[in-house]
Amino acid sequence: MEIKDLQPQAVFSIFDEITRIPRPSKKEEKIRAYLLEFAEKHGIASKTDAIGNVVLSVPATPGHEDAPTVILQGHMDMVCESNDKSFDFTTQPIPAYVDGEWIKTKGTTLGADNGIGVAASLAILTDKTFEHGPIEALFTMDEETGMTGANNLGEDMITGSMLLNLDSEDDAEIFVGCAGGIDTQAFFTYNRSFAPKDFLYFKINVEGLNGGHSGGDIHLGRANANKLLARFLFRLSGKHEVVISEIDGGNLRNAIPRAAHAVIGVHTSKKESVRVDLNNYIAELENEYAGLEPNLKLTMESVDTPDFAIDQETSINLVRAIYSAPHGVVSMSRDLEGLVETSTNLASVKMAADNTIVITTSQRSSVESRKLDIAGQVEAHFLLAGARVEHGEGYPGWQPNLESPIMKITRDAYKELYGIEPAIKAIHAGLECGLFLTKYPHLDMVSFGPTLRDVHSPSERMHIPAVERFYGQLKRTLEKVAELKK
Repeated sequence: MEIKDLQPQAVFSIFDEITRIPRPSKKEEKIRAYLLEFAEKHGIASKTDAIGNVVLSVPATPGHEDAPTVILQGHMDMVCESNDKSFDFTTQPIPAYVDGEWIKTKGTTLGADNGIGVAASLAILTDKTFEHGPIEALFTMDEETGMTGANNLGEDMITGSMLLNLDSEDDAEIFVGCAGGIDTQAFFTYNRSFAPKDFLYFKINVEGLNGGHSGGDIHLGRANANKLLARFLFRLSGKHEVVISEIDGGNLRNAIPRAAHAVIGVHTSKKESVRVDLNNYIAELENEYAGLEPNLKLTMESVDTPDFAIDQETSINLVRAIYSAPHGVVSMSRDLEGLVETSTNLASVKMAADNTIVITTSQRSSVESRKLDIAGQVEAHFLLAGARVEHGEGYPGWQPNLESPIMKITRDAYKELYGIEPAIKAIHAGLECGLFLTKYPHLDMVSFGPTLRDVHSPSERMHIPAVERFYGQLKRTLEKVAELKK
């Protein structure tokens, strides 16, 4: 069966169209044009702001004009991760397909985060089968790499009092709080030196890791490719003279890195010793990550002598800093069982053109002071290694309100339809809700969505039956709000 023929067809036919539209973060021009064309085609009012956010709005069905205005909210962009380095997210459609009860892709992220939220919102705007009050659908840009859209939302773009964030990933769960976050970058400046001619050079590859969302999956203990690579380089440098000419790992600040590599050199006499060391290291990792990283792969291949090497002092400081940098869960919440409170992700290592190596990390916490504390610890760590450190602007968390009226309505809607009372939770991932509250402190908000798994990785998939329940919950919630008066 094709995606566009799945039920509810109104949602899946739009989602199928969205998968064909390139929409990397900060390059949302095509999906923005699609939204505005959709509005024009269906006679829906639309507006945009200076940063590029879009709002589509429809009036209440007759008799419900006095109901509170509800905002449906999702983001236009998607995380772009692929097993195929030649895949171009700026031009190629996502290769999505149906596999039993799941929608999957062939080696790329699916973009159900948050394409399904966008699709459900558009379906609601054109659905004539239910009664509702006034609806505004807000689509923000650049959620995944900086929440730029939410942070710069234009004045008077939204007027509603209740907001349904459609960017969560678990059926039968309603989220009423999220972590805040901040990015920390370390910059190492190196000098180029001659690559020794009496050395042999190898490319060390770490690949095949699961990766995943640096908020939602950080507690699973998955391997970090940057850490695994640095661990091996640290071990080698303790036994041999090692030069490094290239190092690269990870891509996105909000994804646990799945792959990394380095081009290194050792004296010709140490060739076999290095291979033995690598084989022993592989055996150790296979034992440590048995059942957790089944596709973990470390390889070593010979390469030509590079044009240059990174100076020895910087190489040593860099390897030590990556190896010892904090990564993973820092603390668990004392208020909500099973919720990660604070974490940090050693996201990427990139060589820039100006003889600079940039290490990007991302910190999250549901407690603002602890978010700043772990960011400070990461800063201190890299300062000790001789790096220059910068912090991003960050974004606030969303404090749970367990007395929220819209939370109770969405909970009751799900229970009425499916006979199950959904769990009320907070999420360690970042949502845009905290930023909306800074501009519109009166908003009453919840977040919910269908079941997605392994988002921010090429294993991302979406559960088809959960989408039907999600859309049913959304419609019933709007029906129940329509019975209220402002």
